[in-house]
Amino acid sequence: MIYPIVKYGQEVLEIQAEPVIAFDAELEKLVADMFETMYAANGVGLAAPQTGISKKLCVIDITSGENPSAKIVLANPEIVSTEGKTGLEEGCLSLPDIRAKTPRPKRATVRAQDIHGNTFSMTGEDLLARAFCHETDHLNGILFIKHISMLKRDSIKRKVKKMMKAGEW
Repeated sequence: MIYPIVKYGQEVLEIQAEPVIAFDAELEKLVADMFETMYAANGVGLAAPQTGISKKLCVIDITSGENPSAKIVLANPEIVSTEGKTGLEEGCLSLPDIRAKTPRPKRATVRAQDIHGNTFSMTGEDLLARAFCHETDHLNGILFIKHISMLKRDSIKRKVKKMMKAGEW
């Protein structure tokens, strides 16, 4: 099932998500639906709050479905270490057609639980590190625009408000 993606301005995107406590068939179905939703939107990561579900759960595939073994499921993730800095352009499925140069670590290590509740750690570099940080931020109610300059952020907010008024958002 493909979920509609929640857009910026909805409360679920700006609150701390609830921890995943049940690792069951319902969670497996949600994860499968999240991957389907992410691929349909041409994304490389999707957090549960972006589907309207306030759970600390995200899916990542930086190959956009090209490599099935690259699928990553993170339940209750936390970034445990970062190294270096990079400032590449970043976007978000909840802020369609909006991109901005966003500072992120070059390397990030995340500790999380898999779909069965087993704890693991994983280190990613470049795009994967960016995805770990971006999606983990979502679960803490933080959007990527919080990491950019106030001037750029205000410009984006004004653009979104204008689109909302025009019924385009």
